[in-house]
Amino acid sequence: MAAERGARRLLSTPSFWLYCLLLLGRRAPGAAAARSGSAPQSPGASIRTFTPFYFLVEPVDTLSVRGSSVILNCSAYSEPSPKIEWKKDGTFLNLVSDDRRQLLPDGSLFISNVVHSKHNKPDEGYYQCVATVESLGTIISRTAKLIVAGLPRFTSQPEPSSVYAGNNAILNCEVNADLVPFVRWEQNRQPLLLDDRVIKLPSGMLVISNATEGDGGLYRCVVESGGPPKYSDEVELKVLPDPEVISDLVFLKQPSPLVRVIGQDVVLPCVASGLPTPTIKWMKNEEALDTESSERLVLLAGGSLEISDVTEDDAGTYFCIADNGNETIEAQAELTVQAQPEFLKQPTNIYAHESMDIVFECEVTGKPTPTVKWVKNGDMVIPSDYFKIVKEHNLQVLGLVKSDEGFYQCIAENDVGNAQAGAQLIILEHAPATTGPLPSAPRDVVASLVSTRFIKLTWRTPASDPHGDNLTYSVFYTKEGIARERVENTSHPGEMQVTIQNLMPATVYIFRVMAQNKHGSGESSAPLRVETQPEVQLPGPAPNLRAYAASPTSITVTWETPVSGNGEIQNYKLYYMEKGTDKEQDVDVSSHSYTINGLKKYTEYSFRVVAYNKHGPGVSTPDVAVRTLSDVPSAAPQNLSLEVRNSKSIMIHWQPPAPATQNGQITGYKIRYRKASRKSDVTETLVSGTQLSQLIEGLDRGTEYNFRVAALTINGTGPATDWLSAETFESDLDETRVPEVPSSLHVRPLVTSIVVSWTPPENQNIVVRGYAIGYGIGSPHAQTIKVDYKQRYYTIENLDPSSHYVITLKAFNNVGEGIPLYESAVTRPHTVPDPTPMMPPVGVQASILSHDTIRITWADNSLPKHQKITDSRYYTVRWKTNIPANTKYKNANATTLSYLVTGLKPNTLYEFSVMVTKGRRSSTWSMTAHGTTFELVPTSPPKDVTVVSKEGKPKTIIVNWQPPSEANGKITGYIIYYSTDVNAEIHDWVIEPVVGNRLTHQIQELTLDTPYYFKIQARNSKGMGPMSEAVQFRTPKASGSGGKGSRLPDLGSDYKPPMSGSNSPHGSPTSPLDSNMLLVIIVSVGVITIVVVVIIAVFCTRRTTSHQKKKRAACKSVNGSHKYKGNSKDVKPPDLWIHHERLELKPIDKSPDPNPIMTDTPIPRNSQDITPVDNSMDSNIHQRRNSYRGHESEDSMSTLAGRRGMRPKMMMPFDSQPPQPVISAHPIHSLDNPHHHFHSSSLASPARSHLYHPGSPWPIGTSMSLSDRANSTESVRNTPSTDTMPASSSQTCCTDHQDPEGATSSSYLASSQEEDSGQSLPTAHVRPSHPLKSFAVPAIPPPGPPTYDPALPSTPLLSQQALNHHIHSVKTASIGTLGRSRPPMPVVVPSAPEVQETTRMLEDSESSYEPDELTKEMAHLEGLMKDLNAITTA
Repeated sequence: MAAERGARRLLSTPSFWLYCLLLLGRRAPGAAAARSGSAPQSPGASIRTFTPFYFLVEPVDTLSVRGSSVILNCSAYSEPSPKIEWKKDGTFLNLVSDDRRQLLPDGSLFISNVVHSKHNKPDEGYYQCVATVESLGTIISRTAKLIVAGLPRFTSQPEPSSVYAGNNAILNCEVNADLVPFVRWEQNRQPLLLDDRVIKLPSGMLVISNATEGDGGLYRCVVESGGPPKYSDEVELKVLPDPEVISDLVFLKQPSPLVRVIGQDVVLPCVASGLPTPTIKWMKNEEALDTESSERLVLLAGGSLEISDVTEDDAGTYFCIADNGNETIEAQAELTVQAQPEFLKQPTNIYAHESMDIVFECEVTGKPTPTVKWVKNGDMVIPSDYFKIVKEHNLQVLGLVKSDEGFYQCIAENDVGNAQAGAQLIILEHAPATTGPLPSAPRDVVASLVSTRFIKLTWRTPASDPHGDNLTYSVFYTKEGIARERVENTSHPGEMQVTIQNLMPATVYIFRVMAQNKHGSGESSAPLRVETQPEVQLPGPAPNLRAYAASPTSITVTWETPVSGNGEIQNYKLYYMEKGTDKEQDVDVSSHSYTINGLKKYTEYSFRVVAYNKHGPGVSTPDVAVRTLSDVPSAAPQNLSLEVRNSKSIMIHWQPPAPATQNGQITGYKIRYRKASRKSDVTETLVSGTQLSQLIEGLDRGTEYNFRVAALTINGTGPATDWLSAETFESDLDETRVPEVPSSLHVRPLVTSIVVSWTPPENQNIVVRGYAIGYGIGSPHAQTIKVDYKQRYYTIENLDPSSHYVITLKAFNNVGEGIPLYESAVTRPHTVPDPTPMMPPVGVQASILSHDTIRITWADNSLPKHQKITDSRYYTVRWKTNIPANTKYKNANATTLSYLVTGLKPNTLYEFSVMVTKGRRSSTWSMTAHGTTFELVPTSPPKDVTVVSKEGKPKTIIVNWQPPSEANGKITGYIIYYSTDVNAEIHDWVIEPVVGNRLTHQIQELTLDTPYYFKIQARNSKGMGPMSEAVQFRTPKASGSGGKGSRLPDLGSDYKPPMSGSNSPHGSPTSPLDSNMLLVIIVSVGVITIVVVVIIAVFCTRRTTSHQKKKRAACKSVNGSHKYKGNSKDVKPPDLWIHHERLELKPIDKSPDPNPIMTDTPIPRNSQDITPVDNSMDSNIHQRRNSYRGHESEDSMSTLAGRRGMRPKMMMPFDSQPPQPVISAHPIHSLDNPHHHFHSSSLASPARSHLYHPGSPWPIGTSMSLSDRANSTESVRNTPSTDTMPASSSQTCCTDHQDPEGATSSSYLASSQEEDSGQSLPTAHVRPSHPLKSFAVPAIPPPGPPTYDPALPSTPLLSQQALNHHIHSVKTASIGTLGRSRPPMPVVVPSAPEVQETTRMLEDSESSYEPDELTKEMAHLEGLMKDLNAITTA
């Protein structure tokens, strides 16, 4: 009221209006709407002011009785005086013809003789006062509810009862709620006088406390509600004398949940009965209430609690505790406090022009949260495209028109009540310009950009003002067919474009533009009709999205159907996310509300909703944030500690519960403590939520106390900590100085521990809070342990045996540590025997996974059958490359029965072993398993590339190189690139392929005196490696001149030109006649050789002597190979038959050879074909071979000797379905064993080298029968060293088979070692169930042209490596995956030996073939000859 009177005085001041005129003269006519205070008028316009119009008095809720009179007050202020009308339940009352209801002069409504019956209630309802001023507007008051009390009805009546003197009694009298104020009591038909001992509760119940004899009598309750009084039953209350016996404690009346409004009074009933007479105490949220010193809290008769003038802080849970000394009972009830709507921000008066947009602001509070609606001139505002509710409560009016003037009211309402606040809107008119020219219409108004929801307009300056720098523009627009027009102004002068936002899709809008200068607004442009683009028919945002916490762990979200649903809404998706995280969750909802459960307590979440129709998801709503309700803490405070200060006080320290368990704002802490001897007598102390310590004083001396702390929120008390004990001092000791030295210190050493005992300081008057024990080897400062002041001994654990420890003891208090006391001790030696070692793992297997990864698996016999590890054991896997020079292992620990070893080198043989450790027990290393990693493409280029010209052939050059240092597998070939242009693209270079592992190649027919560039690329089974750097070479100028670089060895007199052209595309051509002649010569030589071999074989077979048979039988008997006895038909190995189960591949050590060009040695048909020869014969053959090697041509001439040195290859497949073999890992004999190395006496040539193996005294080249091989293999398998095998038997058996000078041919093992030098297989014996199923019988290869080695003999890769690094490679028989088809195994097929040496070998050898076998062999040879004849004829 004072504010309104001040406003009126301000409006009547002349200086105020002068100031307004001066101010308005400076404002542009297109300015925004003005708030209350000044009207933005143009000069010369009439000034309009806001008219004060408001309610002085509004009706309130009223309770009446039938037949009485009621006045509903209402008074409004305005000049002129307003017209007052009344609405009942939303309908105007016709008071002119109503004889019971009339309008009083001040506007109040008077109702006489209220009518109310069961079926006719014309006066009960909701009333509203409406005030109207003509030509100004209408306002409405808050809504008032008129309640008419009904006919008296008793829902419960008093019952006869008795009470002991001094105890409490109650008498019920419950009537309908609206009649409670009209209830009174009578005793013995006389009105009962109420006092502090006898009270009537709000429910009508009568409570009598501390009953006396005078309280006995007849009681009844009376209801007087305007009509005749209504009486309840009359009952007798008897007062009995005190029996002086104990009776049970019971509640006569317990509190019940109540809801009250702020400002009201509330009574929480609580009446108990029992002997002794109980006392009542009240607590709220675990906090004791002080009813004696509080003015608002009163303890009524019987123990009920009355709270006056309730506030929001009074809400909570109340506990009524009745205690009579013998027992305690407790009851509780929830008090909910509500608040009527209250305005935090009221709407304010607004000035505006037509077509402008305005917003009335309204901010309210209340409990429950109020709903808001808007009223214009007494009529409800219905939200539409131009009237919108924004920011929950504000009203936005778009595109003002003159009819929008009037009074707008914000009405807030909740379950408790309602309130209203209003403001006035004045629409100002633009005054016509008085001086100066106005701008003409803007030109060329066009829609430069049309979208679904916005349009961009552009135009040119008016013709009257071509520059238009000082012009501002207003764009007026409206929907087609709608009279309400909106306006959008440009942001700064001279701007000639504007974007109109928030349009509707597929809608026609009418636009016009008007320019303004300092004199006013000019002409409007012609209307422009523009239609927005159609939009995909998706739903719009769901309006009125609200979220509120339903409980500490749930939030309910509600929304409404989108205004622009664009078809039927199929469902909604509700998204929610915890604040501070980025993980959004969603749930599908088919209705307009959803409650999300399982949320975190007292945690803020954000919510949004997206509607879905048949086209998909629509526009998302803005996020709405809400926090779940708080709850009692779910965990106790942390780090509770006690500090005894003196004989009467103890300090308590603690930390708050973990943040995730606080579940709200910690409002305080409850400290409970008790004497340890009296656990039922508990004392409580409450402290604030920010306090983390408390000094408990007034304690008894020398007494032990228990303490516990619990955290509080507004919801209640959380769990308490465990009880913690501390004992007060017997007397108040001195703590102004540190304690003195302890009086004694004793130590008793054990093996791994020392027992320390002591006595306290002699001066007992200084506080000792504990003792600090320091200890360490040689120094006491390594470790420190603090113990309680009561403790007198301590055991220091985990010490080292037989070690000298220094120990110190100091007493300490809050001032510091006292003087130390020193002692030393030596722990006893460890006499416990070492634990027995564990069994090593078994069945170690290596599974190759890739070029650098192998999986190691094993079994542990010390585990149960299911091999499940349940203890703390772990396994150590070690591995290294299988090279004798490498003794460095790598280790890794594993807790499972497998381990994945990574980072290995490609194509490298590794050995693995495993040990197990459990506690202090460890096993030995297991038997080794071997595995060779897969190949990988070469990762380095060939090395040492050199180019030299061929002597005598200047157009031919020879390229030499060395294998890549990182071949990563067996080299299968090379590619030579050469070009005369080093910068040419690689696809323009000439390519020369080189097959196999040759390390030299010649290229012919090059151009003389021309620089060439060469690059080489290595290849293995996995692909091509990198190229080498380009090497330049210039061919000689004149023919016959030597080339650059080193010369090749002299070719000698045996040199012959090559029989076929070089691989080079530049090779010299060969005439067809020469080719035919060459083919005839080759075939002829081959046929002659085969015939000679057949004749010699037949001849030698028939010359077998009985002496040799006896000798072989004796040799078999010595070796114990009786299981293969019988005639030669028992074992009929064909050519190149390999007995797989008796094959034990052995390491081959290739000694360095100064000549890298080596000739392969042919393999005899079987081991018996190699016979000893005399020295002269052997020397002759040896000389011939050396001569051949020394005179080999670079072109690998196809002479007979050259062919004899070649090995045609055939593929010998394994069985595709072998029987289940037995695989057992076994130790590989040490690769550093001296028996693995060559002896210097046998290094004449690689062909003469002998390789020994432990357990087998024969050299590799030694001939053995099949049974001999079996025996030697078993010896290797079962005997780890040669010492266990009798040497005499070995020497005796093989006297006639040993070649002291060295065999002229290698065994199959030696040749396979050279052929497959890159292959290394895991170590495992394969024992097929039948000896004849190890390999398939190979067929004789079909006849055809002989296969020649490449042009120049090459040194195998392994030979080169052995030359530099002495690599000892171990080859063992192995199998792959069981049941899988085996790949073909390359086997070298020997060519026929020379006649002379073949004859010599067969003369002394034993024939294992019978005549029928020779017949089969002859049949094969005849077929071969036929094929050769056919080739010759062709």
